[in-house]
Amino acid sequence: MTTKFPFLVLKEVNKPIEDTLIKAVADVIKSGIYINGKYVDTLEKAIASLCNAEHAIAVSNGLDALRLIIRAYKEMGVFSDGDEIIMQANTYIASALAVSNEGLKPVFVDISPVTLNLDTSAIERAVTCRTKAIMPVHLYGTPCWDDAIMSAAEKHGLKIIEDNAQAIGAKSSRPGLSGTFSTGGLGDAAGISFYPTKNLGALGDAGMIVTRDKELADIARALANYGADRRYHNVYNGSNCRMDEMQAAVLLAKLPFLNGENNRRRELVQIYNSTIKNPQIQCPQVFGDMYQVWHQYPLRVANRESFRKFMEENGVATDIIYPVPVYKQPCYENKYPALICPEAEKFATEVVCLPIGAHISNDDAKEISEIINRF
Repeated sequence: MTTKFPFLVLKEVNKPIEDTLIKAVADVIKSGIYINGKYVDTLEKAIASLCNAEHAIAVSNGLDALRLIIRAYKEMGVFSDGDEIIMQANTYIASALAVSNEGLKPVFVDISPVTLNLDTSAIERAVTCRTKAIMPVHLYGTPCWDDAIMSAAEKHGLKIIEDNAQAIGAKSSRPGLSGTFSTGGLGDAAGISFYPTKNLGALGDAGMIVTRDKELADIARALANYGADRRYHNVYNGSNCRMDEMQAAVLLAKLPFLNGENNRRRELVQIYNSTIKNPQIQCPQVFGDMYQVWHQYPLRVANRESFRKFMEENGVATDIIYPVPVYKQPCYENKYPALICPEAEKFATEVVCLPIGAHISNDDAKEISEIINRF
């Protein structure tokens, strides 16, 4: 069966700038410096500026970015083993692993059926004497930020750690703690993923920590480099979580195209939302007071398997992101046997994502929409 509209084809995404990427890689090879060089340094400054944050630390992936933030807060005496971090139930498992891998407990709360992000009205009910942070996840590229998050953090003295893996370049409708509207700079610290499928993707794994807190930044940088604050001086039991020069050079080459990529996705969403008229299909909501970057385009379909089969038969690839709330994953379910998040569980049975990105043209989006309307 021929797939006319693939879900994602990375070589096609990168093809328009292939020569630029090849030159970037060649420049690194010729430089002879492959770790901790000028490309990493330049990328850190660029991402810090993009997120309106003072500090950025290039690391190995998005999971390590979040994990190292939490570990650094432990070294600072802010967090301890057994402390709790509140997050939404429908995030990718990396959000939770970053918490539990460092000896803390993820506290899952339900989602808003409107935003598909954390139900911020539920934060207050989830706070206990062990709560130390909130982790808003800007899922699918929609900023998760409002007065309720800031109010709860201020009232209970909580840190705010953004999972910005899917929303680089997005802007919230309300300013963050430092006055910026840019995701990644809204809270106290943020983790970013540059996994190849992201709007700004590397040619392998890569991530970034951004923060306004110099002490946190210094500790996280040391932790990512074997715990060393200078050569052969290891002050922490650290890890090797550095980003290499090759990925930094690739990301720097792609960074000037990020705004165009985000705008392209926004244009496709406008086409999908205005053209899909099937009453069985619920399109995601566009919020005019924020800048969503649409890493994914999630529909809600009650009879999802029939829908996906129909789309496949008509040459359209789809995906389910994500099919299981995190607390129902085998590695967590025995720790949360009584937990029920009704909205997250219902959404997990209905969500199906359409192709979106540079490999999809306006005409493609219209044809896909017309196929959906025939379902």
